[in-house]
Amino acid sequence: MTTTATEPGKRARGKRPPEGEPVVDRAFALLAAFDAGHRRLSLRELSRRSGIPVSSALRLAGRLLAWGALERDEAGQYSVGLRLLEVASLAPRGHGLRQVALPFMGDLAAVTQQHVQLAVREGLQATLVERFSSHSSVPVRYRVGGKIPLHCTGMGLALLAFAPAEVQEEVLSLPLHGEPDRNLIPPAAMRRALAEVRRERLAIYRRLEEEPIVAVAAPIFGEHADAVAAIGVVLPERVAQPRRLGYAVRTAAQGISRQLGAPSGLEASARPAE
Repeated sequence: MTTTATEPGKRARGKRPPEGEPVVDRAFALLAAFDAGHRRLSLRELSRRSGIPVSSALRLAGRLLAWGALERDEAGQYSVGLRLLEVASLAPRGHGLRQVALPFMGDLAAVTQQHVQLAVREGLQATLVERFSSHSSVPVRYRVGGKIPLHCTGMGLALLAFAPAEVQEEVLSLPLHGEPDRNLIPPAAMRRALAEVRRERLAIYRRLEEEPIVAVAAPIFGEHADAVAAIGVVLPERVAQPRRLGYAVRTAAQGISRQLGAPSGLEASARPAE
């Protein structure tokens, strides 16, 4: 799925921000103007997409440039700066998890020669935090750092199946559409799918692209027996052996879980949080 900027907090063009609005909120709005389809922006584009007047956008961009959150090329276009990557790498849920997971992901990537991915849940979506890919891997929709849906991806289903009950109910209360076919998924069908994921500790999702692909994913548990992440492989349906591959994915998830301090015997006792 390609995410599209919703331009949060966007105001009518040319209007001044409300009195007393924190500068930090406007700085966040400026950064939120960038997305996968808009990696470089002129000052006027920054102003339009953030809803901040050009003069204010120029001052804020100057502050962000000085700190390293933005960079500017010779043509005067702005892009996200590497300082943000440096700060983001310190996030405990991403950094510690990645350190533990990378060797297991590397092993899976060497065996499968396909995409091996790692994701964590954030609210009603998941964030892709790492990916290993080979030259022969199929094209994928999601980028590292981007959001992925819980209901129609392998890793999303692995996370949703072990999410707190209130999260599951909130997701199930929404109109859920498959991707890319956009067919409506009945809540009863989704409940059955989640029950199977809990039973098998494995999620298998088939995506009807131009070349159909299959995602196979398993939940990763932390020291409190909750699903802190999911690991998955994406590969063409023509070469997929989901059940056989599922054993390798589940084994990798178990290894990561153990190193994260998950309770022993979790595979026999883990249940979604109530």
